[in-house]
Amino acid sequence: MSVLLDVRGVSRSFGALRAVSDVSFSVRPNELIGLIGPNGAGKSTLYNLLAGALPPTSGELVYCGRRISGWKPFHAAKAGIARTFQIPKPYLQMTVLENLMLSALLHQRSVSAARADAMAVLEEVHLAQYADKPVGILSTGQLKRMEVGRALALKPRLVLFDEIMAGLTPSEVVEMTELVKSLPGRGMTVIWVEHVLRAIMSAVDRILVLNHGQLIADGAPQAVVENPDVIKAYLGEEAVHA
Repeated sequence: MSVLLDVRGVSRSFGALRAVSDVSFSVRPNELIGLIGPNGAGKSTLYNLLAGALPPTSGELVYCGRRISGWKPFHAAKAGIARTFQIPKPYLQMTVLENLMLSALLHQRSVSAARADAMAVLEEVHLAQYADKPVGILSTGQLKRMEVGRALALKPRLVLFDEIMAGLTPSEVVEMTELVKSLPGRGMTVIWVEHVLRAIMSAVDRILVLNHGQLIADGAPQAVVENPDVIKAYLGEEAVHA
């Protein structure tokens, strides 16, 4: 399969506000792609469209050759699309392990197999010692790592990471970057929204840039950061002519 995800002229409006406007791009299997843009650029709305939380107003989403526009989040998850949230949304009444087991049970038929998968992922995100602890004792950084774990426990084909570095220590940022970089080699395709640009620039193969809901750049990291439209979006008109 040469294309895993095809976004074709997708738009999403909320009344008079067009949060995503005629966005098109394709994602190949096992790519590691960064998605950046100023606050309010439309990144979260685009993620909601890809993960089934919102239907597009117009345009089409095609995943693994199937039209998924308007799917519900459960259907997207069952099809192998996982996501994290900027603000983690764990099940507070459950343990850390049980939170990951819920993801694992979408692809495992037995509780014991789901438990084994969840424990393996907790080892990866350095939370195994908290497996039987309530989620409420976790720090902000630990909750972020658990969010990543919940996504990976799904064994997805496509992962949508959203601000997973926020709240992590510098050493945790390095560890998380290495984990994300390893995923394409394990059969996972990654789209990664991040404001810690140092981490994302060193890791990704390609960067998409949104501004005011429009895709203004798509290319290699170095070419994107030198793009006048990108500089203008982040720094203003004066920076382009400085």
